[in-house]
Amino acid sequence: MLPTDDQFDTPEFLARLRGGDESAYRRLVRRYHASLIGLAQGVIGSRAQAEEVVQDSWVAVFRSIDRFEGRASLAGWLFTIVRNRARTRISSEGRMVGLPGQGGDERAVGLKNFTPNGHWTELPALWDELDPERVIGGRQLWEIVHETIQALPDAQKACIVMRDIEGQSSEDVCALLSVSAENQRVLLHRARGRVRAAIDVAMGTAQGRRAPRVVAQATATAKGVVTRLWAAICAVYAPRKSCAAAL
Repeated sequence: MLPTDDQFDTPEFLARLRGGDESAYRRLVRRYHASLIGLAQGVIGSRAQAEEVVQDSWVAVFRSIDRFEGRASLAGWLFTIVRNRARTRISSEGRMVGLPGQGGDERAVGLKNFTPNGHWTELPALWDELDPERVIGGRQLWEIVHETIQALPDAQKACIVMRDIEGQSSEDVCALLSVSAENQRVLLHRARGRVRAAIDVAMGTAQGRRAPRVVAQATATAKGVVTRLWAAICAVYAPRKSCAAAL
């Protein structure tokens, strides 16, 4: 089982890293590698280049861990290194790219779901009417969430990974992705909307059916991620009279 983020910041774990403990490095990479790629891809817009940036960043982390003073979290330090190296990669190629997926006409919920005056044609099923502990108890739902996140546009994926999986603040995400607070809100809302739609389909709630029983046991990490996403998406859809303009 992976250590919690707080355990990564303990003097004991940092000492192991500074001492070159290979098992500590493996645990650190296993915990953050995917999220770092999501951040780099959101900045660069290329999966292949994001993987290269993150690999180079891990080398830099291993070489400079002695200079990490622990004034901020280890996770924050990792994200900052990757963000800076991703920006350097863009600058060295003489190009600047906007984050894909933050503009255009894409919506979290299609306009067909609203009446001309902006109210729901049919209210979405509220997840507080379900039993989340039973639903999120299985690996199946986590796999659906994971696949949906991986298929998101780069900027949306980076945003939801940083906010809902890594628990970073909106201010930190704006700084890491170089987006405004409004763009960050739009990116996150659209990403959550796609995840919500995928879970609705998986559980049958879009058609008002009873959620299926999921029997496979999820890992603690997977269950924690889905729980956070569940709470965040429920908050978005909580108002029973949401208008089209908000979605």
